[in-house]
Amino acid sequence: MNFVLNGKANGDVAGVLMANGFDAGALRPWIGKDGRSRVTVNQGGAVKTLVVNTTATLRKDEWIQLDQAVIKAAKPRLTAVADLRGAGLQYTIPNGLGKTVLEHEAQSDIGAATISMDGIREGERDRPQYDLRSLPLPIIHKDFSFSARQVMASRNGGSPLDTTMAELAGRRVAEEAEKLTLGVADDFAFGGGNVYGYSNFPQRLTKNDLTAPDGTNAHTTVLEVLVMRKQSTDNHYYGPWVLYYSPAWYGYMDMDYDTGNRTDTTLRKRLQMIEGITAVKPADYLDDTTLMLVQQTPDVARIVIGMDITTLQWETQGGMQLNFKVMAIMVPQLRSDYGSQTGIVHGTV
Repeated sequence: MNFVLNGKANGDVAGVLMANGFDAGALRPWIGKDGRSRVTVNQGGAVKTLVVNTTATLRKDEWIQLDQAVIKAAKPRLTAVADLRGAGLQYTIPNGLGKTVLEHEAQSDIGAATISMDGIREGERDRPQYDLRSLPLPIIHKDFSFSARQVMASRNGGSPLDTTMAELAGRRVAEEAEKLTLGVADDFAFGGGNVYGYSNFPQRLTKNDLTAPDGTNAHTTVLEVLVMRKQSTDNHYYGPWVLYYSPAWYGYMDMDYDTGNRTDTTLRKRLQMIEGITAVKPADYLDDTTLMLVQQTPDVARIVIGMDITTLQWETQGGMQLNFKVMAIMVPQLRSDYGSQTGIVHGTV
């Protein structure tokens, strides 16, 4: 068994990680053109390729083949996560494997400024209050393996490795990262903090009386989304927002908005015409008949990246089995101010 207990490495894999400051590159050895084993690691902030004594079993192009399969399978599943990253709402923790909790402070506002004719009138002297909060940094991971014989048969036959298992592992890791962000994954708590997503964030605003879509009430949906937007602005969060919808809406978003007067405008397009809503997108894992309005600013939501989706490798069974672990540290950090106000509105029927 390989694990780390009380800061001490136990086992070959844990020992390699500890010896390299938990740099995941240490578990990605590859064979160079000269037949020698190499790893690419971060040393003092610079990425360097080192010759090592560890026996590598995969060539560089085989690593590239595996990584491409994992990332290709992962990309379509990361809608909410990709939106945060695309909007620049990302906080990267260097060497995130070596950290377990991210701490931050919620700050209250201060009172209004004083208006006077000469500036002599004494203004109110106040200061913001702070509340320390913590965010666990769990690892999302999925394992698969090849036998050494499979790798050698692939090389001798000139055919590429069967990357089906790598694709499935990458897809499962991406799905869990997406579920965490949407708030439909299992609850996770550690170090006095919890990982929350959009639909289970305790401070989110709620609208529990949405009208179920039936193909004839698109006008009602627009009015109810306007109410959700007002809930956000009443909380002093003014957008921009992305509106996510659950699978229950899939059959209605692209129907004509006005069924009595056929136009080129669908319900989706009509919702995107609402001021401040920049996109209307499906979210595969949202439950029930749900609409989720999320302000895309760093004081509301961001994704914490301790490790992007990465594949690690080690040997067992005397080198006859090559074990792989697709893993990532991709955790949503949802934020509210000191008064527990936020720009997330959760609508359900």
